[in-house]
Amino acid sequence: IASEDLMLARDLANLMSDDSFKCYTTKDVIGVEIGGAVKNVIALAAGMCEGLGLGTNAMSGLVTRGCGEMRRLGLTFGGLPSTLAGLSGVGDTFGTCFGPLSRNRKFGYRLGKGETMEEILKSTTEVAEGVDTAIALVDFIKKKCKGYRLDLKYPILFGVGRILEGKETPLDGLEGLMNMPMMMENFDERAYESV
Repeated sequence: IASEDLMLARDLANLMSDDSFKCYTTKDVIGVEIGGAVKNVIALAAGMCEGLGLGTNAMSGLVTRGCGEMRRLGLTFGGLPSTLAGLSGVGDTFGTCFGPLSRNRKFGYRLGKGETMEEILKSTTEVAEGVDTAIALVDFIKKKCKGYRLDLKYPILFGVGRILEGKETPLDGLEGLMNMPMMMENFDERAYESV
């Protein structure tokens, strides 16, 4: 439970926790909000990866890189690394990307299998929050983040946005990721490069 009022968060956690459900608390509202939004977009990408038949290693790599984008975005807006690496960031992302009941993963899977967004939306009553979130996140990043070539810092988020907007297919998105320039795994490691 995230709240700037930690006493309130603790009271709510005590109220909702029992022998089978445990709540944790944090003051990092920004980190929890970013984790909760980005995980749905990553799950769409993970589902597309599965729908394309790429296998567990490819999907795990994609989710890991997506968590890196989540971390980068969270840190940009003041989220804490510990929140993004915790239950409401990476933990929730794993459940959403690999869980059989995930609406976002299922939606992405169907996109990866070749269905259009319109076909999927017409045939389901479930809401995949990541669909609207992906497009909103790309717009938000473009407006609020400084820098050149933001698509290189957030290639998965931007790629999912392009796919949902109909600008490319899941296979195009995969090819775009695989053809990105070689770089250090983490941007913050560049200080250690000895080139």
